[in-house]
Parts: sequence; structure tokens; C-alpha cells
Amino acid sequence: MIAVGGSIGTGLFIGSGGALVRGGPGALILDWIIIGFMVLMTCQAIGEMAILYPLSGGFYALAVRMLDPAWGFAMGWNYVLQWAVVLPLEITAAGITVAYWPAANNLPLAGWITIFFIAIILINVFGTLGYAEEEFWSSCLKLFVVVMFIFIALVLVCGGGPSDGDYSTYVGGRYWHDPGAFSNGFKGVCSVFVTAAFSFAGTELVGLAASETPNPRKTMPSAIKNTFWRITIIYILSLLMIGLLLPYNDPGLLFASGGDAAASPFVRVLDRAKIGGINHLINVTICISVLSIGLSCVYGGSRTLAALAETGYAPSFFAYVDKSGRPLWSVVFILAFGPLAYINCAPGATKDDVFAWLLALSGLSTLFTWGSIMLCHIRFRKAWKVQGHSVEELPFRAMFGVWGSWIGLILVVIVLIAQAYIAIWPIGGMSDDPKEVATVFFQTYLALPVVIACYAVGYLWKRTTPQRAHEIDLDTGRKCWYTVEQMREYRAELAAQPWYKKTYRILFSG
Repeated sequence: MIAVGGSIGTGLFIGSGGALVRGGPGALILDWIIIGFMVLMTCQAIGEMAILYPLSGGFYALAVRMLDPAWGFAMGWNYVLQWAVVLPLEITAAGITVAYWPAANNLPLAGWITIFFIAIILINVFGTLGYAEEEFWSSCLKLFVVVMFIFIALVLVCGGGPSDGDYSTYVGGRYWHDPGAFSNGFKGVCSVFVTAAFSFAGTELVGLAASETPNPRKTMPSAIKNTFWRITIIYILSLLMIGLLLPYNDPGLLFASGGDAAASPFVRVLDRAKIGGINHLINVTICISVLSIGLSCVYGGSRTLAALAETGYAPSFFAYVDKSGRPLWSVVFILAFGPLAYINCAPGATKDDVFAWLLALSGLSTLFTWGSIMLCHIRFRKAWKVQGHSVEELPFRAMFGVWGSWIGLILVVIVLIAQAYIAIWPIGGMSDDPKEVATVFFQTYLALPVVIACYAVGYLWKRTTPQRAHEIDLDTGRKCWYTVEQMREYRAELAAQPWYKKTYRILFSG
């Protein structure tokens, strides 16, 4: 539930509005399917390794071991900064969301930022217990609301809406024909990738949870598969409904010309349908999602920072863990980024500008993280073979093996190239103003210089080079030592199960 709760949030509820405007409904579905496949490959890869090596720090520790300590340093700090930046992004989203209610505008934006920030701090005071309780209930609410929206939207698409609304007659694929499926052609498709990646950020938290799970071999496979299915099905179905019910030129969408920045596409659909009450429920859910993702930021970022400190890649005081099990100073470090949300209150600053900058940084950071995980899996399989092991020894094998990681990694590279293309030749063409060109480029590709800088620091500090396959340590921290014979016996027992149990196991369990 941590990965589900940590992934359904701002990217789906708010960011999808801007994505629909830039790319159209066709780009929305296409990009989310491609990124969803990356998520599947990432979850499978980290699952195979995390069950075998449930290390503190998750994929960062795996990058140090399987690739290069300098690259592990870069990925660890990139991940910490990703979550640190997402925290003010979520608080920024709170200001956008609460403004939907006219009465909320009686309280200054700084007041709402303070309320949400204090709530995140207070829940973190209760440590892991407070985080787990909040995540469980908020995840249940988000799943319930999204599933409810899908059913309501299906009725609206068929023309079953109120007679005074916009969906009292059959809608079908009307908006896919007029104004069309794609709003800005190939550039529109490329521009939506970063929003889709941001919306899936957090699925890799299952790898961080492995070190805190008593029996990863039993619980991790089902967690990995169920997380993927829940998130992908929910995302694809809900966005399909959004694309059917809203044209990409709807004036109420976020970032649309003259649009209301407080409108989520989910809320916008219900407003146009003239269905009262549920639009407010969805907006409340978005506010709770902001709180939930903010807590995931603190959890994911602080655990990775503590692991960096334990291995000497961050100041040692970040490794301090108090009596409640919290990496105290690591938590304080992540929380210290929260006040960046007050930038919204500065003269001349707009909520949309801050949202765009933070979204660009965190979205591409996610792609670098996923690419690193899949590269780790490729190197792990190579080392496993070179050092005389068989894949039959593995307690959990990735669904598509090493080829799945290769395909996922290639897709990550293609998406990064697409983002570079959009950064240099943005939608609407390149401006004649060099300052504006630079602004558009860095808003699109901000994460790359951050990763390069982190790697340069790691290399200059540690002076390490990528490890060869026979040099990779496959034994330290390894939790499962099953032989080929034991695994064959185990899989023979599974093969003897009835077909319906085997089908369920393949799709949803270990």
C-alpha cells in the first residue's frame, strides 16, 4: 500500500490536466502505457534483486554494488533531492487545489502552505506508525474515489449524465474527432512523458521496504505485482475516461489559456456534468493526496539519505536513528525543503511557474532512477552468470528476464532523447529571445545537470570506475541461499497446483 499511496497523487489528479492540453487524449494514453511498461520492468528488476539483497537504501545500495560507487553516489543523492523537491511541489499543489473553493481564498496562500506543512511535520513526529496509518487510510480513500470516478465517467460517456449537464447525450469518442486525439502532434506526445513519469514516481519504494520486511521472499513478489496492476489499471482507465469526457482545448484545464489553475480534470468533468457534491469529495481527496505524497517524500528521502550516511556517502550524523526508529536528522533535512513552497508568495511568482519547475526536476529524476535500477539488473544477471550461478537459484525471477530490463532501459533512453528534443525545439517553436530559450530548456531538462554534478562529485571523491562482472560482490548481505535442486523442488510444487491458482500466482503473487 505504501507504493500505491505514494504514487496516486498530484501527477494523476492535477498534472494530467496540463498533459491533456499539451498532448491531447491520444498522447495521454500512449505515454502512460509506455511509462507503465517501464514501471513493470522496474518493479520486476528491483524485486528480483531486493528479495535476494534486502539492503538498507534499496536500489542506491544496489547501484553501488552492481555498477559503480560514484554512480551509486549520484543516484542516491539524486533520489534524495528528487523527494526533497517533490515535498514543496506537493505543498504548492495544495495551494492550487484549495483555491477551488471561493471561501478558501479568504485565507492567504501562505496560510494554506503553513497548514499543510505543519500537518506533515506533526504526522512525522509519530514516526513509522503515524506514517503507516496515514498511508493506509489515505490510499484506501484514493483508490475508492478513483474507482468511483471511473464508474461515474463510464455512465457519462454513455450519455447518462444529468439533463442540465454536458453529458446528457452519448459522448463516445466525440472529442477524439473534434478537436482531435493529438493537440500538438509528435511534440505533444514527447512533452507528456515527463508528467507521466512524475505520476508513477514512488513505485520503486517497494525496494526500500524490502529491508524492513521480515520475509521478503514471501511478501515482495505479490507486493510488486499488485502495485503494478493497481496503479496501471487505475491510471489507464481513469485517464481514458478523462480523454473521452474533456477536449484538450477545454478552458478550465490547468495551464490552458485563460484557464482556472485550481481545476483538476477530475473535478472539471463533474462540474461540466453538473453533479454536485462529488466534485468537492474529489477535491478533498486531492488535498489528502498532497499530505500523503508529502509523507512519502519524507519516508523515501530520509531512508535513502540515512543509507548514504551509513556507507560514507553523506555526513555521518544523517545515519542517527532515534528510539522511535526515525532517522531523525535525515527527516529534518527533507522537511527543510518544505518552506520552498513559500516562493509562491513572492512578488511576481506564480503557482504555475513553480509547479512547472519542480515537476520538470522530479519527473526526469524518476527516469534516471528507473534506468539505473534496470541497468543494475542487467549487470547483476551478467555477474550471476560469470560467477557460475544459475538463474534457477533465484527465489524470484523478473517476468521477462534480463531482456525486459534491456527493453525498459532503451525506452528510458528514448524518452530522455524525446525530452531533449522538446527542450531544444519546444511546442510553438523556438523563441528569438535567448533567455526564454534557456528557460524552456532547463524547465524541460533540469534533472540532467543535477545528475551529472552528483556523479562528478562522487567520482572526484571516491575515484572509482565501473566494476567488471567477476568483481561484483554477490555474497555480502545475500539473504537467500537456495540451491538449484531446492528451487526445482519448490517450483515443481507450484506447477502441481490447479490452473486457476497458477494463473493467480503468475499475475498477482510470487
